[in-house]
Amino acid sequence: MVSEYYTQKDDAVYATSNGVPYSAHPLGAQTAGPGGPLLLQDFNLIDDLSHFDQERIPERVVHAKGGGAHGYFELTDSLSDLTYARPFQTVGYKCPVSIRFSTVGGERGTPDTLRDPRGYSIKFKTDIGNMDWVFNNTPVFFIRDPNKFAKFIHTQKRDPSTHLNQNMDSTMTWDYYTLNPECLHQITYMFGPRGTPKTWAGMHGYSGHTFKFVKEDGSFNYIQLHVLADDGFPTLSIEEANELAGAAPEYHIKDLYDRIAEKKFPTYSVYVQTMSPEQAENFRFSINDLTKVWPHKEFPLRKFGKIVLDKNPENYHAEIEQLAFSPAHLVPGLEPSNDPVLQSRLYSYSDTHRHRLGTNYQQLPVNRPRTFEKGSGCPFLAGNLQRDGPAVFDNQGSRPNYLSSLQPINAVSSNPKEYSNGLGTTERAKYIGVVTKKETDKYTVLQSERAKRAHDEKIWLNSYDYISGFSELDVEQPRALYQKVFNDEQRKYFVEAVVGHASTITKSYIKERLALLFGVMDEDLGKTLANRLEVKFEKLNAEEYANKVGISPAN
Repeated sequence: MVSEYYTQKDDAVYATSNGVPYSAHPLGAQTAGPGGPLLLQDFNLIDDLSHFDQERIPERVVHAKGGGAHGYFELTDSLSDLTYARPFQTVGYKCPVSIRFSTVGGERGTPDTLRDPRGYSIKFKTDIGNMDWVFNNTPVFFIRDPNKFAKFIHTQKRDPSTHLNQNMDSTMTWDYYTLNPECLHQITYMFGPRGTPKTWAGMHGYSGHTFKFVKEDGSFNYIQLHVLADDGFPTLSIEEANELAGAAPEYHIKDLYDRIAEKKFPTYSVYVQTMSPEQAENFRFSINDLTKVWPHKEFPLRKFGKIVLDKNPENYHAEIEQLAFSPAHLVPGLEPSNDPVLQSRLYSYSDTHRHRLGTNYQQLPVNRPRTFEKGSGCPFLAGNLQRDGPAVFDNQGSRPNYLSSLQPINAVSSNPKEYSNGLGTTERAKYIGVVTKKETDKYTVLQSERAKRAHDEKIWLNSYDYISGFSELDVEQPRALYQKVFNDEQRKYFVEAVVGHASTITKSYIKERLALLFGVMDEDLGKTLANRLEVKFEKLNAEEYANKVGISPAN
């Protein structure tokens, strides 16, 4: 008898995982007579238990806790003067996007409102393949040396001995911060109001890293990208964030879902900052330094697009937990810079997805590029030479998995000067044949590469002196943020946030180093923190601080 209380019709018939309909009660089990022992032949039971044992995938090592939604990107202003990238040519160009917001250091069960930077990743399913922007909600980061990343993240996790996280014992965290003071800019942001955003719908995102926009003639500009929420960037007070962490640990996930369900769609405007190679060579800081920002007065924001989130996931695991981003996923006309942290991320993200989701993670429906789908409306059908592995959704049929003259795969022209609306013409069987030495010795190619190398060497030399070394240059921007951008109320907030977090440090000398480091940035701030943490204080500059803490040789 069907209850009158069921509310939604489902045409599916209950079946076992091999698709066979099952007429017995799904929660029953086959036994050798009433009350007898279980039978191994009960596939419904055995398969269900086996699936349950293996239905969890590893959580992300970083950014484990998050939520997201789907929507679209629309180009509002052409960037054809900066790049030949197809999505940025024609005003009105639209493509689907999937977005995931997240905390950084916590685990999958971490409350949404804990103090932390936020991940801010966007997958653009363009008509020439996927482009991922793997951003944060702050324009800088803690490090600029790629080999520091894993060690830094370890300090944001649980203590190997006590198994306490930094909210219970922040000793490791502040030990790391005070020994790697280039993080000063980021922790000034993080312990300010932006460390506890009120809503993902009102939160900005930044590339942080420098990228390049490339033109048809091979010339380029360095760029940084900004995604700014149209509703501004409201934040929570310390008390509100702490209360919600206990009362509503999924506060941000629910807030975003409810907004979209109620058709109050979050909207964001997309901007670019540009810097010429000549400007980069003379810039006060290295463009490869992830701990610095580009001043807006010198490098103004230029609006070029908008993002609207108008669709909730139907299944969180399939569409958000399995959503996989990589900064290496770029389209022609947008390239990475030599930023060493960015270069390491180009590898690391795809590597972790292969571990977490499998070698064919790009074939999962939420990640699958539109260009691999027939009838998608894309200007070409994609194919490659990758085959097999676990969880293959599309093994490309009978297409050979090598460069074959039996069924030659096509190519797109590699000459941007011949591109039309950011896409080259199709060249049939382009790579069938033998590559000769004569082809690799083209004089014009070598000249072009030499010119690029001359500029790159200037940038490398400009970066080398301080990419891993702390100096007064690293104090300028966080000092300006604290003294000139923060108002009196925000400075009080900052002190309370730092003291609240640092009060669990178990070593008094680390508390003292904390006050000394912030004193390098602002003497009154250092004194205040020293008084609140009950440690000694003396005014030091950047060099004196390094000498006080101890000099570590670079080699």
